[in-house]
Amino acid sequence: MDDLHVSAGPGAPGGLRIPAGELAEQFSHASGPGGQGVNTADSRVQLSLDLGSTTALNDVQRARVLERLAGRLTGTVLTISAAEHRSQRRNRTTARQRLATLLRDAVAPELARRATRPSRGSRVRRLEAKRKRSEIKRNRRSPHSE
Repeated sequence: MDDLHVSAGPGAPGGLRIPAGELAEQFSHASGPGGQGVNTADSRVQLSLDLGSTTALNDVQRARVLERLAGRLTGTVLTISAAEHRSQRRNRTTARQRLATLLRDAVAPELARRATRPSRGSRVRRLEAKRKRSEIKRNRRSPHSE
């Protein structure tokens, strides 16, 4: 297994390189179609990376990743599963791609929200829709007998 390369992006301008020794793979039976090899092929892949001790991340990146992926972690270990394909090799590739995408997105800094105001046209459309809805409801009422 080779090192995992994460392409450059915000938060990691030079990209990331995760050494192969820090990635742990486990294989097991995948559910779903498989033909004659369905009971013999261990095609599901679980790829794990300990984010707390990896050398691929600096302290700022590590804190950001641990905070953003907290719901997916067991301790500090991130585990990705892939079982879509019948081939173990394709599932390994898929799991590695998912891990790279997840890390690239988690390392990116939070974008500050720029405050905006609704446009005049959107305010007019909203008020017009409220007027129409009010008219529809008013027309549903029974007429008052006077």
